[in-house]
Amino acid sequence: MKRMKSLIFTYMFIGVSLSCTSTPSHEREAERPEVRTEETSLVESDSVAPAPDEQVLSDRTLPDTLVIAMCGDIMMGTTYPKTQLPANDGKNLFDDTKSITLGADLAVGNLEGCLLDGGRSRKGNGPNSYAFRMPTKYGVNLQDAGYDFMSLANNHSKDFYDEGILSSERILDGLGIEHCGVEGHKEYAIVERNGVKYGICAFGHNSYTIKHTDLKRVKGILDKLRPLCDILVVSFHGGAEGADRCHLPQGQETFLGENRGNLREFTHFAIDNGADVVYGHGPHVTRCVEVYKGRFIAYSLGNFCTPYGMSLTGIKGYAPVVEIKINGKGEFLSGKIHSFIQQKGIGPRKDTTNAVAKEMKRLSEDDIKNAVIKIDGEGNIRL
Repeated sequence: MKRMKSLIFTYMFIGVSLSCTSTPSHEREAERPEVRTEETSLVESDSVAPAPDEQVLSDRTLPDTLVIAMCGDIMMGTTYPKTQLPANDGKNLFDDTKSITLGADLAVGNLEGCLLDGGRSRKGNGPNSYAFRMPTKYGVNLQDAGYDFMSLANNHSKDFYDEGILSSERILDGLGIEHCGVEGHKEYAIVERNGVKYGICAFGHNSYTIKHTDLKRVKGILDKLRPLCDILVVSFHGGAEGADRCHLPQGQETFLGENRGNLREFTHFAIDNGADVVYGHGPHVTRCVEVYKGRFIAYSLGNFCTPYGMSLTGIKGYAPVVEIKINGKGEFLSGKIHSFIQQKGIGPRKDTTNAVAKEMKRLSEDDIKNAVIKIDGEGNIRL
């Protein structure tokens, strides 16, 4: 199905109009998810009700099981400040992982940088200043790997000013890959696959993103999006960075003088207000996973496909694909941490030792008390 989708959007991009419909192979009557608000009564929302012409979903028949594949940071090589690009225009970056993302009903990630040819960087030359610019022709690699959504709510999507953001959006739009997360741009996206509507919103920590630290704003977006979709997915970029930041702390995280969020509070708040799946990125290392009130959270999926421009030493090279199965109400059923380790200039490659899954198992056992899930040494996640 994902391969067919890729071909369809390629033809759309060159001006051929196509349409297709599909019906889930396994159907059942599913109740609409309840919005869980018992812990958020102190946060008021200024959200606006959906306009009359927006489709508000009613009870519908949905598949028994839906599969979502989640990845972390994707920066497929850079042309700034010097050119560091993989061979074959990056067409082989996802060779080891794309069977998972192509096979999922929904595949999501974080575009860490911009898709742009040219432009001027807004970053300085300091030791903590990085700017990432991928060639626009590399966008098709995301389509070929089956990605449906890319978050732009991160601290690199505007490395080349608004020109970089607009170029990324234009390329993704042309490939049929949804996106959101930048202030003043799209607040949310809706992806429809096999008759199921997935609503997705994305939040970041820096000035031009829609901030996850603004819970009133978060609630407003969730309130608008929840009636428009069957499954609601939240992406966030947050947390302090570095190999020593793999543990999920209690309370607010600060990095380089910036508030990087209280991620336990934010993720639970999102689920209390209607989210079904929450996935994070930003620390450049993997973190724990959790099931809260029946909904799945991945706190950081690390550097996923960053062949140049970022350190891949040790755990910073751990590149999981987390694949989960949920029911039509968004409730977690089971999951799998697929282990990959990045190779410089090559991308994520199969980790036959399952070191990545074992690391995320250890972190989850350490950082989530009274957990309702168990993770085995091969990365299987079970209730």
